[in-house]
Amino acid sequence: MTTQAWLAVAVFAAAYALIATERVHRVAAALGGAAAMVLIGAVDADSAWFSEETGVDWNVIFLLLGMMIIVGVLRQTGVFEYLAVWASKRARGRPFRVMVLLVLITALASALLDNVTTVLLVAPVTLLVCERLGLPPVPFLVAEAMASNIGGTATLVGDPPNIIVASRADLSFNDFLVHLTPIVVVLLVVFVGLCRVLFRHAFRYDPERAARVMALEEREAITDPRLLRWMLVLLAAVLAAFVLHSALHLEPAIVALLGAGVAVALAREDVGRSLADVEWETLVFFMGLFVMVGALVHTGVIARLGTAVTDAVGDRYLVAATGLLFGSAVLSALVDNIPYVTTMAPLVQDLVGASGGDPQADALWWALLLGADLGGNATAVGASANVVVIGIAARNGHPISFWQFTKYGLVVAAITVTLCWPYLWVRYYM
Repeated sequence: MTTQAWLAVAVFAAAYALIATERVHRVAAALGGAAAMVLIGAVDADSAWFSEETGVDWNVIFLLLGMMIIVGVLRQTGVFEYLAVWASKRARGRPFRVMVLLVLITALASALLDNVTTVLLVAPVTLLVCERLGLPPVPFLVAEAMASNIGGTATLVGDPPNIIVASRADLSFNDFLVHLTPIVVVLLVVFVGLCRVLFRHAFRYDPERAARVMALEEREAITDPRLLRWMLVLLAAVLAAFVLHSALHLEPAIVALLGAGVAVALAREDVGRSLADVEWETLVFFMGLFVMVGALVHTGVIARLGTAVTDAVGDRYLVAATGLLFGSAVLSALVDNIPYVTTMAPLVQDLVGASGGDPQADALWWALLLGADLGGNATAVGASANVVVIGIAARNGHPISFWQFTKYGLVVAAITVTLCWPYLWVRYYM
């Protein structure tokens, strides 16, 4: 590698160490790392702001911004309080039942929408449920972030890396259902069992609080029925557009921004109130992270790693699938899985294309996605949903440290990714 590439690796490692140790604020570390990449010449204005391969992924940024605004307007209707009471009553105030219910709702919604949108909708409900029942919200929020990444793996629209691969490999919505949904269902069952063990100290049942919640009438929480009706229609339209984005030729980010504009108009309130729930720190953190990872792409670091793996495995597709599964899990734990999959997709396409249509080679796409999507659970910065949940928690007075998330994430990622290997072997190579 060139001297510049080694400098880029050093800058990234230093910034990541600061994020992991929390010696400085994660936004300062990300922006400082991005600035250092510019100073060493690893990126310039064109590659940082305008390049699809190495620049800030504005589709992700504006998708997050639009959905944050929609969620902020929804909050004004009281619907989150309604859902909090409803969920608590259905679980009879039992903490583990509450977690299971929220985890299953999150996973299902992530498969139908996308994991970032889902955690934006579910996290406010979770905070209210925990407040009502006197429970620590951090374990519930961490569990939901992980459930969103697991559930989002199942479908084309569930996780941004899936959309990237579907476009590159010409895969349909049904292809994802057939190849990924079966293993995701198994992993979700395993994850619920892990929650019982990993978060057991959070399940403190308070009979008096539970009784008070059971006496509540959830309908009384709705403060603006007119706005709620319109927002539900708008949300349904936005979600339908997400699912049909390829047919409509509209990127999800455009759909989210259009929906945000309509939501602000419907609210008839001060615009500042509608923008109050936007996680600006999270958006800026993502920008810095994208620039740093883009520098690794621009200097050829990630491509060099991918090429080395590709050359090593040749046409041994089970070996290639194993390397992609576990290698993607490790790398997606270190960098956000969106830029990682963007970089690896052309390399996998070359491997698949060189096979002459061998079905065993096609399975490499599923190995890449399972590793990238599930490996994102390993650390606090491994997936977009993790970063968003941590931002929401911090804004509401419940900070989640890098290691607080990661000590659970490493266990969940290791178990779920390992379970995917026998699935790949039995289904495609045995």
